[in-house]
Order: sequence, then C-alpha cells, then structure tokens
Amino acid sequence: MTDRVRRTLPNAVTVARLAMATAFFVIVGACLTPHGGPERQVWGNIAFSLFIAAALSDVLDGHLARKWGVVTDFGRVMDPFVDKVLVLGAFIYLASPKFAEPTWSASWGIAAPESSIECATGVASWMVVVVLGRELFVTSLRGVLEARGVAFPADWAGKAKMFVQSAGIPTALFIAVNPGCLASPSWRLAQAIAVWTMTAVTAWSAVPYMVRGAAMLRAISKSGR
Repeated sequence: MTDRVRRTLPNAVTVARLAMATAFFVIVGACLTPHGGPERQVWGNIAFSLFIAAALSDVLDGHLARKWGVVTDFGRVMDPFVDKVLVLGAFIYLASPKFAEPTWSASWGIAAPESSIECATGVASWMVVVVLGRELFVTSLRGVLEARGVAFPADWAGKAKMFVQSAGIPTALFIAVNPGCLASPSWRLAQAIAVWTMTAVTAWSAVPYMVRGAAMLRAISKSGR
C-alpha cells in the first residue's frame, strides 16, 4: 500500500461516515412513516444498518490513522465533528414525533388522549437536553483550554460514553421499528435499559472532564499564562 493511500484512507473513511450519517437522517426524517406499517419497518432497519456501519467506521479510521502515523489536522477536526453529528442527530431524531406512539385503551380499543402518547424509542426530550448539555460543556471547556495552548484530548470516560451511545441508539431504534420487538415486554425492558444507561453514562462522563479541566485551569492560573 502506497504512502499516499495511507495518508488519505483514514480521512476518506471519516468523509464516508458523514455521508452515511446524512443518509441516516434522510431516511429517518423523510422515509420513516409514523405509527407502524411495513414501510416503517423496512426503512427503519435500513437506518439501523447505516448507523451500525457508521459507528464501526469510527473505530476503523482512528485505528488506521494511529497505526500508520498519519494523524492530520483534517482528521483531528472532522472525526469528532462527524461523531457528534451522527450521535447527537440520531438521539434528537429518536425523541421526535416520527416515533410517537399512542397508548391504547384495553377496554375500549381506542387511542388514548394525546397526553398519553409515548415515544416508541423510549427517548424522552429531557434526555436529549442532558446529552446535548454534556457535549456543549465539554466542547466549551476544551475550547478554553486549547485557546491557552493546553491540549485537552478525550479520555477513557469519553470513550466509554461513545461506546454506550453507539450501542444504545441502534438498540432503541431497532426495537422501535420492529413490531414484534415493540410488542415484547422483554425487548422494551432492554430498550429502556439501553436508553437510560446511555443517558446516565453520558451525563456522568462530564465529571472526569470537569475535574481534569479544573485542575488544568488552576495550573494555568498559577503559572500566570
């Protein structure tokens, strides 16, 4: 394999992930029909497959860049940017009206009032706020530190957060678009565990960054930088 291919392949994988994320959003936003139906299942599983492929590509491009020693400025900027677009965008969509499901009255066989509408993905709006808040906080903290010439790379907490997000989002989506899973209490329990774990770990992952960032800012203050 030539040096030119080694320099360009990791970045090409990153760009491909952005393309897959875009296709994912188009499918969920334009093709996915609400309230069940065969089209919803077909398009939902296509979106599920795209998300899985995009998440795996994140592992691939980082591995290749480190293995070949070809970490570039483009990759340092675009890799985390595409990750956030994919994960945050998907999480926002999972809480959207596309996945609203009316609850049904067992005695009357009719849809309950609109106030009883649930989200088939198990994702609540407040969870989206928590996840977005965490990302904005860490990004702002990183911006302050790097503006002062201090590197602030991702740590193990960030990697754990990315892992549970990459597992939780497709789990919630797969169950939401497959009627057999959606009707199963066991699958719905698994969905709830995945979504709540993803939200909790994402919120918790801000704490190590906060502690590390505060220590760095104190050191900068003492040095008069």
